[in-house]
Amino acid sequence: MLSKDDVLKALSAINEPDANKTLTELGMVGNTTVEDGNVTVEIIIPSPDYQRKVKVSHDVKAVIEKLADVKSVDVKLNIKNPQQGEQQNKTPDKQHSQSSKSKPTIKQFAKRYIGVASGKGGVGKSTITANLAVALARMGHKVGVLDADVYGFSIPRMLGVTEQPTAVDNNLVPPRLNDNLQVISMGFFVNEDEPVIWRGPLLHKAITQFMTDVIWDDLDFLLIDLPPGTGDVSITISQALPSAELLVVTTPQATATHVAGRVAKMATRTKLKVIGVIENMSYYENGDQKEYIFGKDGGKQLAQSLNVPLLGEVPLKKSIRESCDNGQPIVTEGNPSEVSLFMDMAEHLVRLGG
Repeated sequence: MLSKDDVLKALSAINEPDANKTLTELGMVGNTTVEDGNVTVEIIIPSPDYQRKVKVSHDVKAVIEKLADVKSVDVKLNIKNPQQGEQQNKTPDKQHSQSSKSKPTIKQFAKRYIGVASGKGGVGKSTITANLAVALARMGHKVGVLDADVYGFSIPRMLGVTEQPTAVDNNLVPPRLNDNLQVISMGFFVNEDEPVIWRGPLLHKAITQFMTDVIWDDLDFLLIDLPPGTGDVSITISQALPSAELLVVTTPQATATHVAGRVAKMATRTKLKVIGVIENMSYYENGDQKEYIFGKDGGKQLAQSLNVPLLGEVPLKKSIRESCDNGQPIVTEGNPSEVSLFMDMAEHLVRLGG
């Protein structure tokens, strides 16, 4: 005879599509009753617009219908703690129950954590991050992007991600660009044109929760788009992820490379490993000629001074800028030379971990 335990055992095998955890592990299975072969199951969903509710409901019904002695299956969706109203300038802490006083435990969910840093703003650090993330995902790696540039977030726009994170059992399931690429950013919690006006402790809390309260896949790479300079966020990353590596992005001119060098020194003092340099806006292609508008070999000289490889030199091109503005990084749709540029840098990045 069919029992409630039979049903719960069957439900324990169903994964939530985005979380890589079962419905049972996520606390999404509510009241379940079995009466003379008639099964009623309550599935708890986080909000009315939970995008997977149709699939989850279908999967639950299909699994139970395969059990012996089942006459009917009724799946009821129940909303738990729906997120309503304005979300402007809310930290994830305001949406979840973790106490800010407790010391967070960072579960190791990635094989490699790579911060992408720059000394100055405007050198194209986020453009590099977005393209490297897509390139690594195209190679078949599981990739996450943590947009830690809280004041100047831009990764959602550059990757064309408009879906919001899904709240599941006091955690967040980050949006996906594809099967291999997940993204989390402060840009999902505030309007794009709204400033984030926070002091250091709030920054620390938000960045920490992007690692502790987000349901990441088992990643090969987590790329962390850091804010420029050597401030609070970089210190938080070094404390939370002592095994993190640092990739430095600079433009060729001396003022940029000198400031980027300070970031590298910060990494050394906080025991982060600097693994390479990428020079952006290296030159402008004018027909067959290269014009070195911002100087020449600044990235190469920085890499030599740090005793790390120069992973690549990215030209100053309108197509690279426009592609990210349009949410389609150049590596997804550029010409062969543009695509190979970023694929080569991604392959070099992989080899550095070998």
